[in-house]
Amino acid sequence: MNRSRQSNQENVVLPEEKTRAAITNGGVGELALRQATYIQAASSDNTRRTYQSAVRHFLTWGGVLPASEQQIRNYLLAHAEQLNPRTLALRLTALSQWHRHQGFADPTAHSGLRKLLTGIQRVSGKPKKKAKALELEQLEVLVTYLDSRDELSAKRDSALLQLGFFGGFRRSELVSLRVEHIQWEKAGIRILLPRSKTDQSGEGISKAIPYGEHICCAALALKVWLAAAGISQGLIFRGINQWQQVAELGLHPASMNTIIKKHAANCGLGETTGFSSHSLRRGMATSAYRAGASFRDIKRQGGWRFDGTVHGYIEEADLFEENAMKTLLSKSGVGKTGNNK
Repeated sequence: MNRSRQSNQENVVLPEEKTRAAITNGGVGELALRQATYIQAASSDNTRRTYQSAVRHFLTWGGVLPASEQQIRNYLLAHAEQLNPRTLALRLTALSQWHRHQGFADPTAHSGLRKLLTGIQRVSGKPKKKAKALELEQLEVLVTYLDSRDELSAKRDSALLQLGFFGGFRRSELVSLRVEHIQWEKAGIRILLPRSKTDQSGEGISKAIPYGEHICCAALALKVWLAAAGISQGLIFRGINQWQQVAELGLHPASMNTIIKKHAANCGLGETTGFSSHSLRRGMATSAYRAGASFRDIKRQGGWRFDGTVHGYIEEADLFEENAMKTLLSKSGVGKTGNNK
């Protein structure tokens, strides 16, 4: 990287850094500080990190900010065959947000760039990889396996998987749960999320999980874990070292993927590469629908913002049940060995 590019990259002001600038620059004043703080709070931490990473990638490639429309066009062309089109679209959004936050004209708004991106998507687009749904029957296999083990980590993971499944939590929500968020009631547990992806205003979202009557019971698994770990306040799900000692720090969101893949492999649940933390939410939606739960109740439990997302899970659950070929193949003689002459 040449000196000018390095200097440009070092001097880039990212959204969260505007807050720090307002704090350190005495001439900006209290109002500017408050404005910068509120602007930063308008986006989730994950969104800010994603956008910052995208901007840095552009700079590492050799881009300069503020950028020209031609420069961004060259960036898209340079990565058209290297990056997923959805990644390029996200990078474009991040660059757009940077220019808007800094008060510059948005070069990504040019219609030619959007048309170029559409062309890249049509030529190089690939189906979006979806997490494999963990169905209720598979969760029961995992819980039975974990409950048969004595390790402290097994008790944590049993509670983690059950709470994630029956609560329909995103992994970021699950690892940030605190004891103070739990209310123990006669019918089960009530969990208050102070903030979530679909509740950026901080009004809070309440979820209820009834006591289970069979193999799975998220409330009981949670009670067992908290008692065994001696946790009475603070973060619920924490790291555990090789000596089965509980850490003060909470689990990293990415560790959930490792946990579910490991136990799925131990239980022989087939191909485990498709499993991730999102498998719990997908599995809850599909299993609940098959059990007769309403669309409204499924959407509320998962905290989904858009109906289309839930409809996608339901349609996936119905691929074989609501299938024209099921009716056709059930007819006498059709598809049966020995009847075709």
